[in-house]
Amino acid sequence: MAFFANGSGRRTSTVAAPAGPMADTQPTGAVMDSAHVGDIVGALGSIGQHDTLEGRSRLQRFRMLLAVIGPGLIVMVGDNDAGGVATYAQAGQNYGMALVWTLVLLVPVLYVNQEMVVRLGAVAGVGHARLIFDRFGKFWGAFSVGDLFLVNALTIVTEFIGVSMALNYFGLPKGIAVPLAAVLLFAMVAGGSFQRWERFLFGLIALNIVIFPLAFLVHPKASQIAHGFLPSFPGGLNSTLLLLIVAIVGTTVAPWQLFFQQSNIVDKRITPRWIRYERIDLWVGIVVVMLGAVAIMAATTFGLAGTGAAGKFTDAGAVAEALHDHMGTTVGALFALLLLDASLIGANAVGLATTYALGDTLGKRHSLHWKITEAPLFYAGYAALLAVAAAVSFSPDHVLGLLTQGVQALAGVLLPSATVFLVLLCNDRAVLGPWVNTVKQNIAAGVIVWSLVLLSLALTAATFFPGITTGTLELGFGVGALIGVLGGAGMLIAWQRNRRQATERTAKEFGNLDPDQVEELDATSLNRAERKAILQADRDTWRTPALDTLERPVFSPARTAGMLALRGYLLVAVILVGVKVVQAIGG
Repeated sequence: MAFFANGSGRRTSTVAAPAGPMADTQPTGAVMDSAHVGDIVGALGSIGQHDTLEGRSRLQRFRMLLAVIGPGLIVMVGDNDAGGVATYAQAGQNYGMALVWTLVLLVPVLYVNQEMVVRLGAVAGVGHARLIFDRFGKFWGAFSVGDLFLVNALTIVTEFIGVSMALNYFGLPKGIAVPLAAVLLFAMVAGGSFQRWERFLFGLIALNIVIFPLAFLVHPKASQIAHGFLPSFPGGLNSTLLLLIVAIVGTTVAPWQLFFQQSNIVDKRITPRWIRYERIDLWVGIVVVMLGAVAIMAATTFGLAGTGAAGKFTDAGAVAEALHDHMGTTVGALFALLLLDASLIGANAVGLATTYALGDTLGKRHSLHWKITEAPLFYAGYAALLAVAAAVSFSPDHVLGLLTQGVQALAGVLLPSATVFLVLLCNDRAVLGPWVNTVKQNIAAGVIVWSLVLLSLALTAATFFPGITTGTLELGFGVGALIGVLGGAGMLIAWQRNRRQATERTAKEFGNLDPDQVEELDATSLNRAERKAILQADRDTWRTPALDTLERPVFSPARTAGMLALRGYLLVAVILVGVKVVQAIGG
């Protein structure tokens, strides 16, 4: 027997659906696609739909962890895609190891954002786009998914640019390399087997091991790398440096990651009882992506130091050639191989994020468990996306090189908006029940959103006023931080007042009890261990009810005004990123 939440929020039992996508029993609760119900079948093992951790040995638990690992690792390694390789290489070539500190600051951003989608995917059983449309309506859904489709389409163009540059290093012309990559990428997903797809991705991920001999062969200096962990702004905090920092943010924490990981968790059939293992999967991915980013920066910092190429980044293909000229054939070939591998992984993940969202939006089948004939729209959308991106990648080379950085910066600018929707969903008790954000999680998310807004504000100011000084920008950051602290304190006070009012209403309903006694009642009746055990038991079996049975949350006038202001500002910021890229193209 399996437990799901019904429309009233209570758990009811139902006969389990068979593991295959053609299950006779339709999924209950919010789950919409029958392929999303059944056994977990991953690249490194499988778990029965109703298996639990009770009575399992350490070895058996480890095998279960291996079966769960996948979505977190893939989304993080996919983060080091062609744009990521180019951006980290540019940071190292132009600024040495001076920007390593930005990666350290992004670790909590990565974990907080992606952990929220882990809970949403496992508990709701539907993708990110579906939740936004159902909980906020078509207006906000169109904004969110529209952003995704635009940035993802441009991102896949950069992946094909990476493929072209990498294979051109080995002597294969673009006219052959790009179509060949498009066919390979489609073949990777079109087999109708989630396990086969995940194993193929794991094979590509294993090739990332070339990062470490690459970094070793350029003879890195540990002291210089360590110094890069101290925040600094080499050459001053100008618009060029800010654009690169925003690009690092955008390539390390991109909006597509939210949509991909949530949908991939749903497609892998991970349920709430495996959230703890999926969090480990996420941490494994974060460690891998951070080590890779530092290694790429080191490769260009030390491999091109003292040469005419230092400080003159153009594109990733030129980096491979420069490393070949100054460090030898092996170093150049390793960098080109890394670029090719990163491009293929990134294109696959970003393409799936888009077509997963398309299926969510249109309510059509969208699972790697289905064959092409069973989910034609899912695969047709993926093929069309690859075809369009491949065609655009034949644009002039100097335009494509700048487009790569511009796309990463665009993703960084749009991230605050995506994170706001994510936080709202993770505070929606009707969707997440006992899995909603804690106060600490909301504070962390609020700090992240405001920090990203301040960063894009700084980029806007530096673009409008090219002569603005580093001191002025630093003062702006300080004032912005103060506003954030005051605003956060106000929101916390308002939350405490609302909680107190709810307690007073409960006290009145139970015969005018003392509100303080109501607040203390639960705490005095159960000790901490008992409360934790009950909460965990409820969490392991709680699933989101059918979405059409839930009352949609109502935006207050203040929240609506805030959301519209954020969207309006981000629209301006996006235009300014475009202006900066056009200026760079024009010299």
